[in-house]
Parts: sequence; structure tokens; C-alpha cells
Amino acid sequence: MNIVFSLDQIQEVAKQIIAQNPKKIILFNGEMGVGKTTLIKQLCKILGVEEATSSPTFSLVNEYYTSDNQIVYHFDFYRLNKETEALDMGADDYLYSGNWCFIEWSEKIASLIPEEHSLVTIELLENGKRELKLI
Repeated sequence: MNIVFSLDQIQEVAKQIIAQNPKKIILFNGEMGVGKTTLIKQLCKILGVEEATSSPTFSLVNEYYTSDNQIVYHFDFYRLNKETEALDMGADDYLYSGNWCFIEWSEKIASLIPEEHSLVTIELLENGKRELKLI
């Protein structure tokens, strides 16, 4: 899937991602400020998370529940210095839980990522729009 969009279309983009039936572990790649967290917030809403969502930059992971009691984990590994820090916080338990895992800065834990995952890459275009690729 390949989409060019503006941020005011992000809710529709989130719906299209879920409609593609991605793997429950989704890696989000893109430069800082490109909209990864904003997209993840919309994905949480589409999945039925009713509580406020935010970036887990300092806590590394936020846990949310959907209206039908599914769990969604949102990771932000930007501040990790070593992959072992992710192991120390139990990342492998989360990643193999069978629950939704949305992961920002996944390159910091590259060897821990399960083979079965989807990848969203977002790139900022010169005109201010974003190009999203889902693999």
C-alpha cells in the first residue's frame, strides 16, 4: 500500500491501514516530526481505544485497552541506548503477547523484532504532504 496524504486526512489513512489487515506488530519508520505518533493515535481510535493516547517517549511503552478489551501497546524506543534496556523492561514479552504492538524507533531493537510484522514508512514530501508505505 502506498498513499500520499496531508495530516488532515490521517484518520482515513488509519482506516485504510487497518483495512489492509496488517500483522499485529507494526513498525513505524520515519524522521522525527513526520507524524508517526499522530498516526498511531488514530490507529488506536480506529481499534476502539477510548482513552487519551500519548507518546511513551519517557516510559518506553503505553498500554491501552479497546472497547472490546483488546490490548494495544505503543512503544517509543527513541531514548534507548542499548538493546538490552528493552530486554530489561520485558519487551520480548510484549512482542510475543499476540496483542497489537505499535513500535516507533524499532531500529534500536532490531534483533528483538519478530519475523511476523508489518512496516509503515512515512516520509515528508516537499509540498508538506506525507508519503506512507505499508509493507
